[in-house]
Amino acid sequence: MRRIVLPAVAALLLTLAGPAGPVRAADGPSVTLSASQAGTGGSVTVSGTGWRPRTLLMMLVCGRATPARGVIGGTNSCANGDGRAVTTDADGRFSRRLPVAEPPVPCPCVVHVATVTGARAEADTVLGVAGHPVAPLPAERSGGRLAVLSDTRLTGSSGLLTWFGAPPGRTLVLTVGNTGAGTIENPVFQVGTAHGVFAPEWDERQWHGTLAPGKKAQIRLPVELSAGAHGDYTVTLRYGGRVLAEQPWGVGRPWGVTLFWILLCLVVPGALFRVGMAVVDRVRPRRPGATRHRRSLLRPAARPRLPLPLFLRRSRTAGPLASPADAAVTTPTLPWFSPDSAPDGPAGRSSAPHDDSPTSPTTPTTKGPT
Repeated sequence: MRRIVLPAVAALLLTLAGPAGPVRAADGPSVTLSASQAGTGGSVTVSGTGWRPRTLLMMLVCGRATPARGVIGGTNSCANGDGRAVTTDADGRFSRRLPVAEPPVPCPCVVHVATVTGARAEADTVLGVAGHPVAPLPAERSGGRLAVLSDTRLTGSSGLLTWFGAPPGRTLVLTVGNTGAGTIENPVFQVGTAHGVFAPEWDERQWHGTLAPGKKAQIRLPVELSAGAHGDYTVTLRYGGRVLAEQPWGVGRPWGVTLFWILLCLVVPGALFRVGMAVVDRVRPRRPGATRHRRSLLRPAARPRLPLPLFLRRSRTAGPLASPADAAVTTPTLPWFSPDSAPDGPAGRSSAPHDDSPTSPTTPTTKGPT
């Protein structure tokens, strides 16, 4: 009976102990190397577990760093030109070869793995670079030590002036805690803004306040870009040579500036065309009938005249106006004939033409011998 029970108990214990590895990995991301030391020009295989699924990571060989203190000086202490990117699988694992290159600062060296997008996560593991100089790390400041306790965020919005190219601004908000043994008074942070793959530009921002050991506080720091800035930016917060947080920032395009240039390209040529036509109109020679024709076009149309009453019409011959009694007797003349220009009649005749022969059709004539 004992021979049967003991193997069963051992199998049960192995089954329960099997998932212990993944549980420890789930506590945070971890990185392992295929070799703890390599020379320049060689390579090591970097493997990681416990990362977020389908996440883009960057692997770098960095100097002046330890897993306990991190990378002192940030990515300026790393061989950025020989870094490699890798994407985790559905289980948060990855494995890729990384070429070994000499960092710009002395060792101790580490392989630094950090997320590129999303919530920040990083992990370091020791790597000895053969032939590279080694120097002691700078003394750690005694006193307080800041640590980020919450996710960073950018608050604020753009106004109308930003739509026309004014510098966009936001406020970086995060909660930090003092994990050291000393008090931190009026800390000076470095806020960097980087566009795309370019190096960040750093500005100093001082937070006025006192942070006792074991206490936490909310930090609000202003962030401002240059005029007309647009695209994908990354805001980085650094304190004491150590990167505390990174936050992406998508800045919209200032369409008001584009609209201004479009209107300028339409208005200026139109104004120049009108000025040129005015100059040509003044310089070119005038034709003889052009001015008269232009004046006739500009002159308003004549209003139609109403015919005068019959008794107010003036006779073609000089004389006073006819009275209403005389107007009833006088025969009106045709408009296309005047009394002086009748075709077959003496001057002053206004009646119809008639025969002035001595004979009359009603009086018979007797022809006699002559």
